[in-house]
Amino acid sequence: MGKVVEGHSMGLMAKWGIAIPRYVVADSVEQFDTLISENPWMDGTRLVVKAHEAIGGRGLRGLVKMCSDLKCTRKGVEDILSYDQDGITINQVIIEENVRHNRKKEYYASIISCRDGVELLLSPLGGVHVESQWNRVQRLLIPTGTRPDNETLQWFAFSAGFSPDILGDLAEFLTRLFDMFENEDATYLEINPFTVTRKRPRIVALDAVLDLDETAKFRHPDWQFGFSSGLGRSMSHAERSIQRIDEQVKGSVKFIELDGDTALLPAGGGASVFLADAVVRAGGTLANYAEYSGDPPDWAVEALTERVCSLKGVKRIIIGGAIANFTDVKKTFTGIIQGLRKVRSCGKMGDNVDIWVRRGGPNEEEALQEIRKISDEGFRIRVFDRKTALTDIVDMAFAEQVA
Repeated sequence: MGKVVEGHSMGLMAKWGIAIPRYVVADSVEQFDTLISENPWMDGTRLVVKAHEAIGGRGLRGLVKMCSDLKCTRKGVEDILSYDQDGITINQVIIEENVRHNRKKEYYASIISCRDGVELLLSPLGGVHVESQWNRVQRLLIPTGTRPDNETLQWFAFSAGFSPDILGDLAEFLTRLFDMFENEDATYLEINPFTVTRKRPRIVALDAVLDLDETAKFRHPDWQFGFSSGLGRSMSHAERSIQRIDEQVKGSVKFIELDGDTALLPAGGGASVFLADAVVRAGGTLANYAEYSGDPPDWAVEALTERVCSLKGVKRIIIGGAIANFTDVKKTFTGIIQGLRKVRSCGKMGDNVDIWVRRGGPNEEEALQEIRKISDEGFRIRVFDRKTALTDIVDMAFAEQVA
């Protein structure tokens, strides 16, 4: 599943007729200054500045600033973009219109995909402390293939503790949320908070957390945005570059940076789990998560190899996979070999890094023969075929050095 940052989530809500504040997104103070001249509504409007990242607890971290004028807003942009704590750095901010409302009347709603359909959650007590009042959250199961009617939603909202005078507007709001959830291939949608204003439209969503099914992107040409890492931090440049490639190709390439001594380049999600467990069992630490699968093009595997093998502080690289059914091992190994050569030529991989390889599948003999040859170029490499257990190469990598 792919996490979507607030601005893109707001854009999708507006598409489905859900009221949202006016907003802009900036990645620098200089860009903010330009946006002021391009958006006259910002001058004279009370604004809110938030970190535009997929991280929880922004308000509690000081990553939400209420501002009375543009000078205050500019300072808020500067402060949030300079935030660097707990391994979190902020690359973008979202600047929103501060919708006038009663702070004591902030509400919570979410929709979650579940085994039997979707579950709608609703509470009259929203905002930053909603978790401490979770006992007030009411739940409504909407079975697969059904759509809640207006009467059901009004009764549900009344049961949750909302006043009778807003039940009609609230039922319409929840219907729009449900339609967005279903039609945009969402798996999770949270609005915390939404509020009621004195003028139409009465209900306005002030924030959004949204997860979409990344594999459904081909059905949505208007999804002109990337997905966030979902790790409680912003994506690195390397992670974003692989994500962009993943969105373009048949098959899949994935990459997440960690901070360990052993880099992994596994073929498939199953191999990535097996190898990661084996590294930890052997006393190593993971430098990354990665995988390529579904027979991706060799250039995509080459780019992934470059990112994996450029990681700093790596002592060993393990290139492993099970016995493939349809992925052309020779083709993907062509990408791996080219990636290794590029990293070595740029000086990004040390001479003392050991490389361990195990793979099986279509054209495996030719592929393994080609990657063995790069030992003549100075690479410290050991290569194994399907006769060696996948995790055995991890045990050998920690037991000995490549000669």
